[in-house]
Amino acid sequence: MNSKTIWVIFVVLCIVHQDVWFWHDRTLVFGFIPVGLAYHAGISLAAVTLWTMAIRWAWPSEVEAWADELDGDTPGSIETAAQGSGASQ
Repeated sequence: MNSKTIWVIFVVLCIVHQDVWFWHDRTLVFGFIPVGLAYHAGISLAAVTLWTMAIRWAWPSEVEAWADELDGDTPGSIETAAQGSGASQ
């Protein structure tokens, strides 16, 4: 999956988020949740899933690596710096 697919899904979620069709519907889901609220709960879960997919497959790791090079950060450098400065004594 690439970032273009993530963007397409994002645009689709933005469009279907506008739910004018449930404004006057008094149907209850599971006997107590208004259908509009259940719909928005579903959209929220879809957004969480989309963000997870974006982090997993479309995150720009090369930009993150570039930023780490500029800062001089390497994995574990925070712990190493804290030990070298005497902060843990």
